[in-house]
Amino acid sequence: MAHDVESKRGIPPGILLIQKIKRGNLRESTYRYIVLLVTFIAYACYHASRKPSSIVKSVLDPEPYNANGLKWPWPIGNVFVQNEALFDDMNKLGEKGWAPFNGKDGTSKLGGIDVAFLLCYSIGMYFIGHLGDRLDLRLFLTGGMVGSGLFVAFFGFGYFCHIHVFWFYLIMQMVAGLFQATGWPSVVAVIGNWFGKRKRGLIMGVWNAHTSVGNIAGSLLAASVLDYGWGWSFIVPGGFIILGGVIVYLFLAAYPEDVVFERDVVGNVETRPYDEEAQVKREIEKETIGEQTGTVQQYGSEYKRSVGFIEACQIPGVIPFALCLFFAKLVAYTFLYWLPFYLGQTAIGGEYMSVKSAGNLSTLFDVGGIFGGILAGYVSDKLNARAITAASFMYAAIPSMLLYRCYGGISKTMNIVLMMIAGLFVNGPYALITTAVSADLGTHSSLRGDSRALATVTAIIDGTGSAGAALGPFLTGLLSTKGWNAVFAMLVAGASIAGLLISRLVLAEIREKYSNSKQFHPSSRQHTHKDHVSEPLLSGKR
Repeated sequence: MAHDVESKRGIPPGILLIQKIKRGNLRESTYRYIVLLVTFIAYACYHASRKPSSIVKSVLDPEPYNANGLKWPWPIGNVFVQNEALFDDMNKLGEKGWAPFNGKDGTSKLGGIDVAFLLCYSIGMYFIGHLGDRLDLRLFLTGGMVGSGLFVAFFGFGYFCHIHVFWFYLIMQMVAGLFQATGWPSVVAVIGNWFGKRKRGLIMGVWNAHTSVGNIAGSLLAASVLDYGWGWSFIVPGGFIILGGVIVYLFLAAYPEDVVFERDVVGNVETRPYDEEAQVKREIEKETIGEQTGTVQQYGSEYKRSVGFIEACQIPGVIPFALCLFFAKLVAYTFLYWLPFYLGQTAIGGEYMSVKSAGNLSTLFDVGGIFGGILAGYVSDKLNARAITAASFMYAAIPSMLLYRCYGGISKTMNIVLMMIAGLFVNGPYALITTAVSADLGTHSSLRGDSRALATVTAIIDGTGSAGAALGPFLTGLLSTKGWNAVFAMLVAGASIAGLLISRLVLAEIREKYSNSKQFHPSSRQHTHKDHVSEPLLSGKR
């Protein structure tokens, strides 16, 4: 069935129009730039559509006080409250709120829909990612974006339809979470299809900035229309991701053979390689697999079978990296949810800042994370060692977080510097594992080049990581009553475990490099190829 779907796949309408205007095919480098841009826009739209719920929380449940005492928005709880002035900005955003979120249990209900979204997103990854390897990624991604946009907008329609039933909003978030799960496996699979491993880490490190760009765009869109009614804060970002889905449908060539390979009269796929790395890899596979001579290999996704969930889990390296990402995202998302509140409740230079200032300042953690993703990708490419790079960054995150906790309150300048350094080391391995590592494992040599597992592997790894993303803020809520030191102790433990979980892969990479340095003379190293070395390193075997 998968073969029938793939055989009907054609050139995207927008690309076809460009080819007609140009009166010929475009250069491969041009296609790759288009793929980078379209997938960047696509996942930025996904993240933008996730921001409205955080923007409107203070409008849905505007009163931070109740008869039982202080009440913070989820997930902070009734802890660490030092200055009543911190609530001034929140009190101005609404008067009566919106039922059913403005009652005594409003905070828990808002927290409930967030947790439901993350859980559906995480669970959906495991099932939806497998579909991405069976279906046309362009249509699959388009459908996911349109579905996400519709259910985000439906949440906003609750304002105009005067809906005050909690289950309506819960279901909208749960279904939106399932549709959101289509995004990450699909875009990583597309990038993995187009780019070789030689510079994959650096390219994906730069490309991964779409997360921060999407967060900023979503915040600006939702906040810009908030004065017209909180419903618009969902409808506008919902329309934004639907527009992104249209762009994907028109311009995304998910597979190189769709546009790069020319077809002759009888419909056979021309075997001209589109990547030097692919040619080298095919030569290696001929030696290791014992491919029969005289047989012309057919390239193109319609000649490949998709890998099942269990088979993808058995690919060497998938489970260790998935578990590593669980704890890496636990650390990263704890900062995402808690850092603005931590800044608001911690004296910096002897002064406390407002909620708005704390929120603005916290974005610099993501700025450091952008540089971290780029640096981790670049280093892993230069060393040809994904596990060593990821583990090194996770271990380096431990002292950076402790320094931030101990010395971040000296001055605002010191806080900014230490915050960006912490963001660099915390988000660096997170970005590396979810992008380059997932793409490497999805094209692992154990697949023998006859199957596709990019979306499935990415879903397994990021789905496991997303479970950690949901657990981190939850555990922080429990530990927060003991003070911030307990929270940072949890973060240090999470980073340590993340590094330890890939220790076996790190040792395998070290042994491999040591063996190669002894086996090959420097003058003959040009006869080896990076990809021939990198595959065993990820597998933990030789």
